[in-house]
Amino acid sequence: MKKPRKTMTEPMSGAPRRRRRRAVQYVVVAIGCVIIIDALVGDKGLLAMRKARQQYHLLEQSLAAERAENARLRDEARRLKEDPSAIEDLARKDLGLIKPGEKLFILRDVPPPSSKN
Repeated sequence: MKKPRKTMTEPMSGAPRRRRRRAVQYVVVAIGCVIIIDALVGDKGLLAMRKARQQYHLLEQSLAAERAENARLRDEARRLKEDPSAIEDLARKDLGLIKPGEKLFILRDVPPPSSKN
């Protein structure tokens, strides 16, 4: 059996099918673009993750500095509790105290005489 030939007056079923396929392709491409853009700049996108990673490293450095400061202060507190010479050094430096029998000399800067010729 032969298939009946289509005439010019009958609509061709291939053209609307192609249009539909092309429209579906455009929709799929548009959805793909939206997904890619969201992956780059969305709430949990690439840029947000980079920013969060930088903030994490800054906080990590800050935490390390605070831990080092705590260790230094802990060591200083231990020395002040256990070492009498550390207390003496601190009293001499911060309070200006001296031992009985020591002499205190205060040196003042004297401006040089102006040379007038």
